Amino acid sequence: MGKAKRLKQTKPPVVKPAPVRMDWGAYARRTLREFLPVIAIFLVTRTMLAEAYRIPSGSMVPTLLVGDWLFVNKVRYGPNIPFTNKHLPGYASPKRGDVVVFVSPPQDPAIRMGPDDSVPVLVKRLVGMPGDTVMMRGGHLMVNGVAETKPVAPLAVADDPNPLFAWQHRIELTGSRFGAPSAHPSTHEWGPLVVPPGEYFMMGDNRDDSVDSRYYGPVPRENFRGTPMFVYYSYDADEGLDYFRVITEIRWRRLGTWIR
Repeated sequence: MGKAKRLKQTKPPVVKPAPVRMDWGAYARRTLREFLPVIAIFLVTRTMLAEAYRIPSGSMVPTLLVGDWLFVNKVRYGPNIPFTNKHLPGYASPKRGDVVVFVSPPQDPAIRMGPDDSVPVLVKRLVGMPGDTVMMRGGHLMVNGVAETKPVAPLAVADDPNPLFAWQHRIELTGSRFGAPSAHPSTHEWGPLVVPPGEYFMMGDNRDDSVDSRYYGPVPRENFRGTPMFVYYSYDADEGLDYFRVITEIRWRRLGTWIR
């Protein structure tokens, strides 16, 4: 037999796949379907359930410090319906002593935090319920004739008559057992005032460094937005270097502090 012929091996032809065109419209629709529920949950949670809030001033010292970051419970008094003054039902009613986050009544330009910020969101303590008689004598708050017992920051500023307090004459209580109202209300001497129905008298714990109901009047119930729950982060805004103090000046003992 002759020699077997050597078979020549050939490579199989390379078949190039057809180019796949990206359907950007389908990709965009799929992405929206995946992320829209997440965005919706975030917006509902932030708007109606809970929200982070930063303390920018010392008006609530010693309860709250500048640099505290809080979680605000918006469900307690009933979530606010966005773009309205309406609320859904809550599980508790406001009571004297609560720390409340609220939208300020319109403020005089002289006390605004910014020139266009006439109704800022604030946090203060509820000291007067509807129908309560509130007043200050010698820098001591009295509600229905009883002096408060909660510790507050010590008084420091001079007590001069304040023309911004003139609005108080509209709701002052005359001829009462609490004495005559002050003719020239000041930071430490004002009232007695009767809190109107459906409104609440708010004050900062740091009486001498707080723009509160003494300046802009009682706060309507529909302005309430929630109650702070606890401090989840805090740093000393006066120590360390700019841009680094948020890391180097953390107040570790403040973290997790419940607000009362």
